[in-house]
Amino acid sequence: MRFSTAELAAHLGGELVGPDVSIEGASIDSRTIRPGQLYVPIVAARDGHDFILAALEAGAPAYLTAHEPVGGTAVRVRDTAAALLRLGALARARVGGAIGITGSVGKTTTKDLLAGCLASTSPIAASERSFNNELGLPLTLLSAPEAARWAVLEMGARRVGDIERLAEVARPDVGVVTRVDMAHVEYFGDLDGVARAKGELVAALPAAGLAVLNFDDPRVREMASLSACPVLGYAVGTDADVRAESVTLDRDLRARFRLSSPWGQTEVRLALHGMQQVPNALAAATVALWCGVPIETVAAALAVTQGSPWRMEVHRVPGGPVLVVDCFNAMPASAEAAVRSLAALPGERKLALLGLMAELGDQSEAEHRRIARMAEELGIELVGYETRLYGEAYVTGVDEAAAVLRTLGPGDAALVKGSRVTRLEDVVHAYRRRIENRIRAGNAPLP
Repeated sequence: MRFSTAELAAHLGGELVGPDVSIEGASIDSRTIRPGQLYVPIVAARDGHDFILAALEAGAPAYLTAHEPVGGTAVRVRDTAAALLRLGALARARVGGAIGITGSVGKTTTKDLLAGCLASTSPIAASERSFNNELGLPLTLLSAPEAARWAVLEMGARRVGDIERLAEVARPDVGVVTRVDMAHVEYFGDLDGVARAKGELVAALPAAGLAVLNFDDPRVREMASLSACPVLGYAVGTDADVRAESVTLDRDLRARFRLSSPWGQTEVRLALHGMQQVPNALAAATVALWCGVPIETVAAALAVTQGSPWRMEVHRVPGGPVLVVDCFNAMPASAEAAVRSLAALPGERKLALLGLMAELGDQSEAEHRRIARMAEELGIELVGYETRLYGEAYVTGVDEAAAVLRTLGPGDAALVKGSRVTRLEDVVHAYRRRIENRIRAGNAPLP
């Protein structure tokens, strides 16, 4: 989205220093900034003002600053982070409509699926990766194409009031709540606190909008009472407006189901892996159908849309196991779903390499042990990665973890999952490098 720096300065009540130039989009990272983008320095662990010159060299035509300008074109403001939010609101006024997505699990995948459905019929903007906070949301809006009909915006929260503030910027017409689980529960106190935070999106919707709620989750279903607008519920095989019926998984954990809705019925086959993707697909389908996308177009989009990296990827390792990689994040609901998906795979030996589920507060030990008991009941060998919370079987470090995976062979299956702080993708990289080296060496036995 293109703006002049004079326009930005006027909107922000800031001071334009230097010539008036045009910007298109914005970035807070001087290392990845694209030519034409406004650079917005954020003061955090490092002060982004220190990288203004690097951003200019990389092609930024202008920048915000709370300090003295250092050359080029600057818009001087009191607080760059607050200014970024205000610029997000400015950009939102140029977008046809906005869809907010929140929930403890499934936000990013639902966003990816919905973006795929809507992009088949009109220009859209969608959050990159998991850009779901007070920085990522305005950046998404500022990067929207000029003719964007919809902005699909992921909304996260670490405290009560976060989503309310994001909604003030995004002004969502549609709100989706996927599920209430123990994500960030140490900040919210309990699940009811999580529900209150997520419910802020529903309460912010206009009377002419739409609330899309997961009716399989009682706390989410109850959010209908917060809505001033119509509500559509989705569920897997139960009473709801939009339903998945006759759900099955293929040998690669891809779901097939019959989509039943007020707009008709059709068969759906997902490109994504895991039973937990079905409700995400239902949420995306509900919004897309309400937005006027034909049901067969929705089914076609769901059949080809891929998710963000490190989420329920299924790899068939040459000479090794089926490897399920789901290490973007972990919390009880997603860990349970991933372990059950592993159990659904064929395999002589099944192993789950699980890292820490972070930010569970007082429930941390109990939830880790619950997942361990479930794995045992399903006949799955569980090895903790740098944590004993799952039990005494654990490994420390990338090399030890990769060595455990190398004990698996053809006919076996493995799951690698943990919160972002565990960086379990490093284990996957190390394991796969060994596989690639073995193949280059002429398929020598895997050590």
